[in-house]
Amino acid sequence: MFEKHAALFLYTVSPVHMGAGQAVGVIDNPIQRERHTCHPSFAGSGIKGAVRHSFEALSGATDTAALKTILDQLFGPDSTEALYAGAVSFGDAQLIALPVRSLRGGYVYATCPQALARASRLLRLIGLSIDWPQLPEVKEEQSLMTNPDLLSGDKLHLEAFEYTAIPFTQAEPLTRVAAYLASRALPQDDAYAFFRDKLKTDLVVLSDTDFSYFSENAMLVETHVRIDEKTGTASEGGLFYTENLPPESLLIAPMLASKTRTGKGNELEAEAVMSQIKGALDGKLLQIGGDATTGRGLVIAKLEG
Repeated sequence: MFEKHAALFLYTVSPVHMGAGQAVGVIDNPIQRERHTCHPSFAGSGIKGAVRHSFEALSGATDTAALKTILDQLFGPDSTEALYAGAVSFGDAQLIALPVRSLRGGYVYATCPQALARASRLLRLIGLSIDWPQLPEVKEEQSLMTNPDLLSGDKLHLEAFEYTAIPFTQAEPLTRVAAYLASRALPQDDAYAFFRDKLKTDLVVLSDTDFSYFSENAMLVETHVRIDEKTGTASEGGLFYTENLPPESLLIAPMLASKTRTGKGNELEAEAVMSQIKGALDGKLLQIGGDATTGRGLVIAKLEG
């Protein structure tokens, strides 16, 4: 049974390709998405694998034998060895906010009532006390925002679409939600000051329907060409498209810890397991997903709880 819980915020600093493994549309290599919302997501198994793979560098351990012991305790042993469950588990990461190109301000952090409600539920389920007030209703072609500088006249323009701003007198609840995310989801280093401030002021709530459009169509799609090994030139019919979650996206996943269960003695309590993971992961750069050799998959991990 898991005894300790935390929320893992993942903020992308490069395009991220967590592959779906199959394609049914025009994109050859689509990213993972939730079935019911079509929002981009990261499978918990992929997060756990990335953390395990990077644990040596993230933890700063130099003793190989000691590192293997702690890896087996935290994440479970290789299948060729005696089997027992690891002490740490990661749930699937769900989308909180997505960067969307804006006519004013460069881009905004777009979200929707559904995404915020799910994030709020997750934070409360793991035992965190948060003060997120009820937001006013946001209808299609409307936007809830706190920064008037994003408007052109009385409209907000995102990509090729325009939205009517809900009166700013109703936006105070959003101010508190944005302030929480800015202070908890990103590191407090000076390097992230710009992004904390922007998240605090430029979080924009769209309707669930309008946000769903951007979550499906505002991804970064890259064109690739397969190279023939013999000629060193493009292979005939070798053109393919790869989808990526864009930089500046924000996701959240649950992380759970239990007492280690190796059966070998010297077991770690759940609190010690959580401390090990937090010390190695919190505020650190993590590579997740595919295309690592081309700089893809860089995310900043932030643990809350």
